[in-house]
Amino acid sequence: MRQKSTLNTLAAAAILSLTLPVTSALAALQTGVKAPDFQLNAALAGKPTTFSLQQSLQKGPVVLYFFPAAFSAGCTLEAHAFAEATDEFKKQGATVIGVTAGNVDQIAKFSQLECRDKFTIAADPGAKVAGEYQSTMQFNGKTLSDRTSYVIAPDGKILLSYSDKNPQAHIQKAMDAVKKYRQANPA
Repeated sequence: MRQKSTLNTLAAAAILSLTLPVTSALAALQTGVKAPDFQLNAALAGKPTTFSLQQSLQKGPVVLYFFPAAFSAGCTLEAHAFAEATDEFKKQGATVIGVTAGNVDQIAKFSQLECRDKFTIAADPGAKVAGEYQSTMQFNGKTLSDRTSYVIAPDGKILLSYSDKNPQAHIQKAMDAVKKYRQANPA
C-alpha cells in the first residue's frame, strides 16, 4: 500500500513539475567522465556533518542526486523514495547523498523529516558544486541545482547521468546502475 501511495504521489509531482517555470542552464555531465571531487557541509538525521566525495568513494559507489529545494513537493517525494531505497543501496555497497542549492538553511530538518534519517543531505550555497556537475537551473532569478542523479564508481568515473524534472524514475535508474556495477565488480 505504501508503494502505491508513493507512486501516486510521484505521478502527481510529475504533473506539477511540468507546470513550473524553470529553465535548465547546463546539460549534465556524461557517463564515463571523471566526477568533480567536492566536500560540503551536510546533515544526517538532523545533525551537522561533512560529506566528502573522495572519502565516500573509498567505501564503494556513490549515488549523488541534486535537487532544487528542500520541502518542495517533488523534492520531498524524491527524498521519501530515496529513503525507502537506502537500505537496498547500502546492501549493494553504495552511499546515497542528496545535494541542494535551494534553502540550504533547512537541510538538517529535511534530512530528519523527509529523508527519514536514512541518508545525508548537503548544502551547496550558490550552486557551485551543481555547476561543476553541469546540473543547474534558473528559478525566479536564482540559480538552483537541477534534478539530476549520478552514480559514481569508486574510481571516480560517472556510471549514470540522468536528468528529469520528474523525480519518479531517478531512484530506479540509480539502483539499476549500482546493481550493474556490483555484478561486474563483486565485493
